[in-house]
Amino acid sequence: MPELPEVENTRRGLSRCAQRRRISALRVYERRLRWPVARDLPRRVAGERIVRLGRRGKYLLLGLESGTLLLHLGMSGSVRAVPAGATRLAHDHFDLVLDSGLALRFNDPRRFGSLLYSATDPRRHPLLAHLGPEPLSRAFDAGYLLRITRGRRVAVKHLLMNSRLVVGVGNIYASEALFRARVRPQRRAGTLSPADCARLVRGVRAVLRQAIRAGGTTLRDYRGADGLPGEFRQRLYVYERAGKSCRRCGTPVRGLTQGQRSTYYCPSCQK
Repeated sequence: MPELPEVENTRRGLSRCAQRRRISALRVYERRLRWPVARDLPRRVAGERIVRLGRRGKYLLLGLESGTLLLHLGMSGSVRAVPAGATRLAHDHFDLVLDSGLALRFNDPRRFGSLLYSATDPRRHPLLAHLGPEPLSRAFDAGYLLRITRGRRVAVKHLLMNSRLVVGVGNIYASEALFRARVRPQRRAGTLSPADCARLVRGVRAVLRQAIRAGGTTLRDYRGADGLPGEFRQRLYVYERAGKSCRRCGTPVRGLTQGQRSTYYCPSCQK
């Protein structure tokens, strides 16, 4: 599933070709996404200028003159910039055609993505209103992490993946951040010390920034706005490396299942 680094890289790529461009048309080829694309949406956005491209958690926010398009990539979606007349591929579901002759084309084999419209402040939209702080913002610091972990018996990896507490830290990046912080993923969140929290915040920020610089992580479907895969997979320390030697100490990496998600850690480096 595309997480914060993949969505942020998509945002940056689209900004270069879509910022300040006017929408010529929205061509919807398949309405049946996670939520059906509104039938009046092509009429509503035609002629609107894209004044800004933002991100909140894993949502792309295309700010228009009259409102905001909320685009989610789902589990396997991608948006790429293509010539408006380019041959469509399987699972291409809509084109946002720009006055430059390019189109922002959405492809999603599983159709778990979505395209919604908000006429008011998007931060108040039901899908965004209850999200936690951005992990690269000042609001996510050691003090905040210490406060939200107090008294919690849930595993720390589950806490990091709770978007109501902090957004965008998905399965891959939670495992990698915990390795960098030397904290086991199954450890109870309430047992973290102030020093643990400080290391974990640094670990979350470091792995996300490194992944953004590498273009994200492609395990199967993800492609950036330029159509290229992310390269962070080659730099993973523990994720999908069960049985292989830890890059830090040489101990075999272990794998387990937490909440139906694969988890990886080093039993020597992480306590």
